[in-house]
Amino acid sequence: MLKEENLQVFMRYPGGRPKALTLSYDDGVEQDITLIEKMQTHGVKGTFNINSGIFAPEGTIYPAGRVHRRMTERAIVDLLKDSGMEVAVHTLTHPRLETLSAATVLEEVIGDRRNLEALFGRPVLGMAYPYGTYNDTVVEALRMAGILYSRTTEYHESFRQPKDWLRLKATCHHNNPHLMELTGKFVAETPKFDPYLFYLWGHSYEFEGNDNWHVMDAFLDAVSGKDDVWYATNLEIYQYTKAFEQLVFSVDYSFCYNPTATTVWLKAKERIVEVPAGETISLLV
Repeated sequence: MLKEENLQVFMRYPGGRPKALTLSYDDGVEQDITLIEKMQTHGVKGTFNINSGIFAPEGTIYPAGRVHRRMTERAIVDLLKDSGMEVAVHTLTHPRLETLSAATVLEEVIGDRRNLEALFGRPVLGMAYPYGTYNDTVVEALRMAGILYSRTTEYHESFRQPKDWLRLKATCHHNNPHLMELTGKFVAETPKFDPYLFYLWGHSYEFEGNDNWHVMDAFLDAVSGKDDVWYATNLEIYQYTKAFEQLVFSVDYSFCYNPTATTVWLKAKERIVEVPAGETISLLV
């Protein structure tokens, strides 16, 4: 039998990586074009949360100095469809959901989800709360609408794993004064137990409004190209985590069965173990 100290196992990301990075940006604005170019250049992935009920009309010309410039439907599709980024719900019209009836919340969420699925030809299962606000009624409505996770504007300045995916908290906003300190820690450390997740959020128009695109440049330069980091969308991280949570272990943790269609990795004692989809493997050395 395994000794007691050998009974713990810890998730590792694809390839046995101990860390993951994801970004989340809201509203579908013109500055997303620049942001996505920067992300793609650095091999970083993320999620863009879109309000499909308030696209800019085709032919819109914004006045000089306007920073928040929503894109047209056509521009959004052209930008995101083959970008490698995830498209997620941000509601139809960006209301404060906690002020609405449950029925209206459902209309806002399901309507946006339906529109985005029609535009992009795939299920849309994630979300970010407009203004970051919600209550228990809103959360239950999201669950009924088939939303798997929803990001708040709350943050914890750490790399801990999410516990409540419908009240998802980020590591920080890109304007957080501790951003580069956190980035340095993320890059330098190797987690011994649970893996690290760095979750960054914001609005790309803020870079223009604050004249600080250099913040994102410095961040991407620091975190990209690392062999021990998985660069993924919000949904990819959610789905992988849920696959890991479905692993079935023997009583003494001597073997593990993976009932899912996703190959997952874990750390058992000091070993990184691959558990192929549909297979049972030994955890004994």
